[in-house]
Amino acid sequence: MLMLMMMGLGGCSGDRAAKVDFPKDPDATVMYDTTVLHNETKWTVNNAHDPGIIKTDEGYYVFSTDVKVGGDPRPGVMVRKSEDLIHWKWVGYALPGIPETAMNWTGASSLWAPDVIKHGNEYRLYYSASTFGSRQSMIGMASASSIEGPWTDRGDVIRTESGDALNAIDPNIVTDAEGRMWMVYGSFFGGIHIIELDPDTGKPKEAGFGQLIAARDRLTEDGAVEGPYIVYNEKFKKYYLFVSYDSLFEDYNVRVARSDSITGPYVDFNGRDMTDTEFEPQFEVGNKILGGYKFGEEDGWIAPGHNSVLNDGGNYYIVHHARGEADKNWSYLHVRKILWTEDGWPVVSPERYDGEMEQDIPQSLLTGEWERIEHDPFVNGQVESTPLSLFEQGKLQGSLGTGTWNFDGKRTLTLTWDDVAEGDGRVEQVQLLPAWDWERGVKALVFTGLNEKGIAVWGKQISRSSK
Repeated sequence: MLMLMMMGLGGCSGDRAAKVDFPKDPDATVMYDTTVLHNETKWTVNNAHDPGIIKTDEGYYVFSTDVKVGGDPRPGVMVRKSEDLIHWKWVGYALPGIPETAMNWTGASSLWAPDVIKHGNEYRLYYSASTFGSRQSMIGMASASSIEGPWTDRGDVIRTESGDALNAIDPNIVTDAEGRMWMVYGSFFGGIHIIELDPDTGKPKEAGFGQLIAARDRLTEDGAVEGPYIVYNEKFKKYYLFVSYDSLFEDYNVRVARSDSITGPYVDFNGRDMTDTEFEPQFEVGNKILGGYKFGEEDGWIAPGHNSVLNDGGNYYIVHHARGEADKNWSYLHVRKILWTEDGWPVVSPERYDGEMEQDIPQSLLTGEWERIEHDPFVNGQVESTPLSLFEQGKLQGSLGTGTWNFDGKRTLTLTWDDVAEGDGRVEQVQLLPAWDWERGVKALVFTGLNEKGIAVWGKQISRSSK
């Protein structure tokens, strides 16, 4: 049965499906493999948390937080390398431990949430030092002539202490469309700030903490916002701010908003400002494009978040960590392709990246049984999929009732639900992508998009109609 399904999706002789280029088996890492607990060279995508990505002439590199399942982590900022964004190799640690200045100020036992850039001939590594629940924090910087070091510590970039309203961790360095350099940072306490940097030093041009661009009401249990990352899309002439909401152990999820200016205001699909802490319920602000999920009976993922974004020659990828549903102590590195809606919003593939390419899809492949996920911002934690059937003659049936589907003959599928009022999520416009189904180990069509309320919708084809 499995072989027949793979043959059907891959295409048979005389079928237009043969023109669809599906990814090949990626030879996935074994999950929860206790034999690698104390062998760093075997970690590959395991123990990756808060990943920051950079592309170099030597390949793709991810720098990440010091974590370890089954023991205490060694401090120093983990480094991994890939040639294809699919298979990752352990490189080592960027630093020999906690730099002296950071240790003296924070008492940190590990380094968090690094970000790496290249300026001229110099690589700059920004790192966070703090302890859980504390605002006695510091963002530091190290430099090197090679992406694999050796790195020389350059001291503090920004410090905060217990009496400050904000928290100096989670840096991301971004150069705007005019060539000015900025650092966006902040976490949990006091929201997200942005400050201009001196390109020559890599440190702030002026004293202070910069400007607030995102915040949440810390009086509620759902008030966490952290892990900021900004990317500019030249096509839409917009800056996109990605942040993570809620608990990194339970219900982490990624939100996005956009602005015409790097300093904001950043607004979501519905025009709500990311600094609006008066909106009720405030946790709905920001487009939720990625959260905990589960397709069918297969194990799903919990608390995906703290992402970076790679613009690789106009192809965009979101790089984040996620925790396995069977044991949330294990965090894994995920890379997913980002697609863009017609009106310039990023949406995320339901499946991890395996070399898939955007391409036109034959309509003959669309009918069959699917699993559909709706990333409702009102829902915390893991969301489970529900069945969706696409029939011949453009009819559909699923958890929202019955309706119709239309296809533009290329990549865009429009789902319209008959029993849903207009403006309440009746119309979903999604883009199709031939992907690898990591959960079931087969080729599969997937879709990702938004409804007219700005709610992200995913789909994965489970079986194809015989017609």
